[in-house]
Amino acid sequence: MTNKELNLKSVFLRKNLLKYIYIAKAGHTGGSLSCVDILNVLYNRVLNVNPDDFKNPNRDRYIQSKGHCVEALFVTLADRGFFPESDLETLCQYQSHYIGHPTKKVHGVEQNTGALGHGLPICVGEAIAAKLDNKKHRVFTLLGDGELPEGSNWEAFLSASHYKLDNLYAILDYNKQQITGSNKDVMNTDSVREKLESFGWAVKEVDGHNLEQLEDALNSGAFEEGKPNFIIAHTTKGKGISYMEGVLKWHHGVPSEEQYALAMSELNEMQALIS
Repeated sequence: MTNKELNLKSVFLRKNLLKYIYIAKAGHTGGSLSCVDILNVLYNRVLNVNPDDFKNPNRDRYIQSKGHCVEALFVTLADRGFFPESDLETLCQYQSHYIGHPTKKVHGVEQNTGALGHGLPICVGEAIAAKLDNKKHRVFTLLGDGELPEGSNWEAFLSASHYKLDNLYAILDYNKQQITGSNKDVMNTDSVREKLESFGWAVKEVDGHNLEQLEDALNSGAFEEGKPNFIIAHTTKGKGISYMEGVLKWHHGVPSEEQYALAMSELNEMQALIS
C-alpha cells in the first residue's frame, strides 16, 4: 500500500464509521474520528496480525483500552478482512456482537474493554508474559484522555517501568477533551510527558493525523532500551468533519440526515484532493 493509498484509506474508514453510526443511531463519533488514523497505520503498516491466523502465539497484540470508540476499530477490522463489513449493519442492535465496546465475540478483538483504565494493565501482563517466554512480538494499546486519570493506569505505568517492558507501546489519543469538557476543566493530567518520563517511560510526541509520523514512531523499535514506550498523538476530536472538530456534543453525537450528507460531501472533497 502506497502512502497515497494509506491516506485514502483514512478517508474511507471515516466514511464507514460515520455510515454505521448513522445507521445504528448510536456511537462515539468524535473520538472515533480522532483515533481512526492511528488505527489505520497500526493495522496497515505496523501490526503483525492476520485474520486467517489470529491465534498465532507470535502475533503482535493490540488492545483498545479506549473501548468506547469501538466504531473506529470495527471498521478497521472489517477492512482488514476479520469479518464481512455487512456485519456492521447490526451495530448496537439486539443480540448483535457489534456493541458499543470491544468484545472477544468479534473476530480480531483481543480483549473486552471499555471500562476506563483496563487496557493498559492487561497489556502490561501481556508484555511481561512475552518477556518470560522469550517472544519477540510487541504489545500495543490505545488510551483516551478520559481514562488517563484512572489509578489503574498509573499502577500499570509503574509496573511497566519496573519490569523494563520495552516491548510495550502505549498510544494516547490526545484530543484534549473528555465527556463533558476539556481535560483542564474535567481532570487535568498535564503535563503528560513529564509525568510519564518521571515514571520511567520513553516518550515521543507526534501529530496523530500525520500518517508518516505515526508510522515512524510505531515502527522505530524501542525508544530506549529497557523502557516502555509512550506515544502522545496530538489529535482533534471529530477530525475530518468541519462542524464536528473540537465540538463537545459530538462525543456521543449522531448526525441527522442533513448533517450526514454534509459530512459525506466533505469527505468526498478530501478524497478528491488526495486522488
